Amino acid sequence: MRVLSEKSILNKLRKVCLGLPKAAETVTFGHPAFQVQGKTFAVLEEHKGELGICLKVGTLLQGVFLDDPRFFRTPYIGKHGWVTLRVHAAPLNWREIRGLVKGSYDLVVPKTPQTKKR
Repeated sequence: MRVLSEKSILNKLRKVCLGLPKAAETVTFGHPAFQVQGKTFAVLEEHKGELGICLKVGTLLQGVFLDDPRFFRTPYIGKHGWVTLRVHAAPLNWREIRGLVKGSYDLVVPKTPQTKKR
């Protein structure tokens, strides 16, 4: 298994995240984070020596992800439906990551009257 460097993973994650409308990169608690209108939807962070991509999946789906050993409940914000993908647990599937990032983005993007579902 080819292990990507943190810089390489951040560059790929940055490309995915910043391709979404109004997405911006910032730093939160020392970690690169991606936000839309001030709401975080993805973070690259190291926790207990393990690099991971943190994403919101919602509390209803969180258990499905936690059944997969590649994921763990994100510290501190896991109670709000966040999971962390261990980046070195298996080869990264960037198609899957794009889908996860888009899902997280959709969960946090502020709804405008035109985008609210009826």
